[in-house]
Amino acid sequence: MSFSTAGPTGTGAPGPLVTVTPDELDLDEITDSDRPRRRRRRKRPAGAAGAPAGRGFLGQLTPYLFIAAAVGLLLLLTYLPAANMLWYSVTDWDGLDLDKNFIGLENYTDVFTNPQIFGVFFVSLYYFAGAFVQMAIALYFAALLSSSTRFSNFFRGVLFFPYLINGVAIGFVFLYLFQPGGSLDTVLSWFGLTDPPQWLGDPNIANFSLAGTSVWRYTGMNFVLFLGAMQSIPSEFYEAAEIDGASKWQQFWALTFPGIRRIIGLTFILAVAGSLSVFEIPFIMTGGANGTSTFVIQTLQTAFNFRQVGLASAMAVVLLLIVLLVTWVQRKLFPDEKVDLS
Repeated sequence: MSFSTAGPTGTGAPGPLVTVTPDELDLDEITDSDRPRRRRRRKRPAGAAGAPAGRGFLGQLTPYLFIAAAVGLLLLLTYLPAANMLWYSVTDWDGLDLDKNFIGLENYTDVFTNPQIFGVFFVSLYYFAGAFVQMAIALYFAALLSSSTRFSNFFRGVLFFPYLINGVAIGFVFLYLFQPGGSLDTVLSWFGLTDPPQWLGDPNIANFSLAGTSVWRYTGMNFVLFLGAMQSIPSEFYEAAEIDGASKWQQFWALTFPGIRRIIGLTFILAVAGSLSVFEIPFIMTGGANGTSTFVIQTLQTAFNFRQVGLASAMAVVLLLIVLLVTWVQRKLFPDEKVDLS
């Protein structure tokens, strides 16, 4: 056997063929770089696929380590205080003594039998009615501004801006608005009303004034929820409805209302929970005077003014149970059905 090779000359032109016999070929001079290389496959451990040796269990544990801090804070700051509140509600603790005497369901009996405690729930009806007013206003403006309207972004910002303001600041602003001789009385005097009522001093009018303040503050939140739900409905449906000759009112009941049904149910739950737990507006503006005390204000006064932490804890538990019960009834009467507009 012989080998023929050709190499370039000094001028770059191919040189003559040279024949090399096996006897003249020295195999010991062939280096490792001249030999074909084979890739060696590293053997993986029998643990998790694609994971280094010894890290399979750690890889499975990593997601739980990320949520451990959040779950720990949730247990420490939410569920542990709730468990303590349940224990306080069956004791006569005054918030100062180290001894807590177990009295059973006596605090719960006082909540439902004492008219001064449970009667303040009727004040929530003003805010509950106001919640429907703010939902109607928000729904109207959301339907109006969901389409292409001049200065729509400006009006959206105007409607949503009150929700961004702190509740304490809103309370002080409307306190000066409703005070005798304030801004509201001055504006009304321009129209000939020289003897306006006591907006916050009259028990028959004070709750209406406070509920109106709450409507002004929370309309923006409902407006954003309704607007986002309306804009998620494909515009092709409205174009097809216009071709069929449907009016705006018919489009609203056939397309818009079914498409935002879930959001309406959500706002209803928020309205119920919010009307039962009103605190900031009446506490800042009246302090609960003139028949404006809500259940939360009553609970706060019971705990810190009258030193009855056990009874106040029972009131808080009753409020929580009422909100859960109303939410459950609402979900049963208005189930969350999937809406198909196609």
